[in-house]
Amino acid sequence: MRACEAWRIVAPRVSNLVRRNGALISQITSNPPSLAAGNTPRLRREMGVRDLTLFSAACMVSIRWISAAAHAGPGTIMLWVAACISFLVPLAIAVGTLTVKYPGPGGMYLWARNDFGPFHGFLCFWTYWLGIAVLLSGLAVAYMGMSAYALGPSLQHLTGSRTFVISASLGVIWLGLGLNIIGITVGKWTENLAGIASWLLVILLVTIAVLAYRRQGSATVMHAAQLVPQANWTTLSFWASICYAVSGFEVAGMMGGEIRDPARTVPRAAWFSSAFIAVFYIASTIALLVLLPSVQIDELGGVPQAGVRASQILGAAWLPFAIVVLIIAAAIGQLGGQGSATARMPFAAGVDHLLPRVFGRLHSRWKTPYAGMLVMGVVSTFLLVSSQLGDTMLAGYNTLVSLMVIAGFLPYFYIFLSAWKVGKRISASTGGIVTAIAIACAVVPTSDVHRIWLFELKIILGTVAIIGSAWISYQRAQRVLSS
Repeated sequence: MRACEAWRIVAPRVSNLVRRNGALISQITSNPPSLAAGNTPRLRREMGVRDLTLFSAACMVSIRWISAAAHAGPGTIMLWVAACISFLVPLAIAVGTLTVKYPGPGGMYLWARNDFGPFHGFLCFWTYWLGIAVLLSGLAVAYMGMSAYALGPSLQHLTGSRTFVISASLGVIWLGLGLNIIGITVGKWTENLAGIASWLLVILLVTIAVLAYRRQGSATVMHAAQLVPQANWTTLSFWASICYAVSGFEVAGMMGGEIRDPARTVPRAAWFSSAFIAVFYIASTIALLVLLPSVQIDELGGVPQAGVRASQILGAAWLPFAIVVLIIAAAIGQLGGQGSATARMPFAAGVDHLLPRVFGRLHSRWKTPYAGMLVMGVVSTFLLVSSQLGDTMLAGYNTLVSLMVIAGFLPYFYIFLSAWKVGKRISASTGGIVTAIAIACAVVPTSDVHRIWLFELKIILGTVAIIGSAWISYQRAQRVLSS
């Protein structure tokens, strides 16, 4: 009798337990463990507001854009303002919102996958990753070209040596990536140092520009009429490039698994970073225009060139060297930060079994997604070396860089569509329209292109190759998972 009474009490509990376990088993078999389920190797949450702000600023700042903007003339100042309002702010709002919604590692891969499906997440990651791989090699060469101003007259001939350019560029890339492989606890200090170096650089440029202005006035005429950009296709295309220059806050979302209290940290870092980027580009461009006539500013080395001019005006021989040191510090942080942040996407795809398993593992000691960073370094090394093999290879590389600008903007469609789904309609609409205009401008050849049909053919074939390779890799992963 007691056994029967006991069974009547226990039976409902056993039945409920069986039902719950059965539902759990069914859910697991139909939805394998993934990043969304929280079954991912745990990254260390090391980044606060200060770290994320400096990290984002280090990844977003690119010194070469200051020179290009100043060379284009005073009208670029209004283009900076327009780019910050129309693209930088909407991107910061979208990334901040989505990082809080999906607080795991992977950034745009995670957002696109959860909102639009696994293939869209993979395509978003694939195109962005290829674009960054090319960007790192190009940035390294650009920064090492600027370093000529710190070598002195007796050694400046080294900048024409491919051995020097390749060796120095590879050193900067691998130093930045290596420190981040060791761990975000160590690596974040290179990004922090880069953020501080960027601040010091803009302060230094503005200071010497003010001192030079007091002595000789502005080298570039900047009346109200000159500040209004001309309404033509060239201006629109350059504005699209300016929008690309202020992009980059999406790297904060890729670090979602390593941010302390994302709901509080990311929105604050977004506004701080956006304000800094706007001030940095606008103030630095004005400083260069004050120091040099716009037509004389070198599109690549304008910043150290301005340092040389300021040293002549102010009698401070140390200025060029100080500026180049700050540029190199910013370069190490930017290259390391970009490579480190982007490595979180193949890590997320590896956890989802869409890439070989090694990509979804953390280093046993440093707890970092080392495989993604190593592969990024290898690909960037290959692109850098191949770009220096000859004029033909260099011309092909420059075309590839133009193509990667298109590939770099494609993932922003996913970001703004995800922002639309989460309710950020104004930011999503504005950012999406700017993204479409930027891609359209990249497709239209410049006046330097003589064989338009060949240019367009390369763009079409290149775009098809990027999307096609993503599709082939994804289908292969699906076959492996189903076997």
